[in-house]
Amino acid sequence: MSRYLFPAVITEEENGLYDVYFPDIPDCYTSGESLMDALYMAEDVLAFTLYTYERDNKTIPSPSGVHDIKCSKGSFVNIISCDTLEYQKRNNNKAVKKTLTIPEWLNELAVKADINFSQVLQEALKKKMNVT
Repeated sequence: MSRYLFPAVITEEENGLYDVYFPDIPDCYTSGESLMDALYMAEDVLAFTLYTYERDNKTIPSPSGVHDIKCSKGSFVNIISCDTLEYQKRNNNKAVKKTLTIPEWLNELAVKADINFSQVLQEALKKKMNVT
């Protein structure tokens, strides 16, 4: 699964910053200079954290219900959504060299046809995995 919704607790501090933390996800917190900035940062840190969980095969906790979260005065709960696949596309675009084996006759035909092997492999993998 790559799309998630988690509740976040947002608190406006005396200095005007907004602190954000996710009660269900340890060590997942951020802040912003405005409410809009804090919400943007919250989506980014949530996507990064959950992507790391996916990559490391860690169990992703179930999100709490909004009404189950107690807030202190000056804080409120907001639902933050993220898509870890989109996060990966944005942040993990480093080229990775792969070695593959194909029959010589197919290689010769593809070279004569000026086929870009990397592009064909990327397109085939995206199609096979239903990724756009």
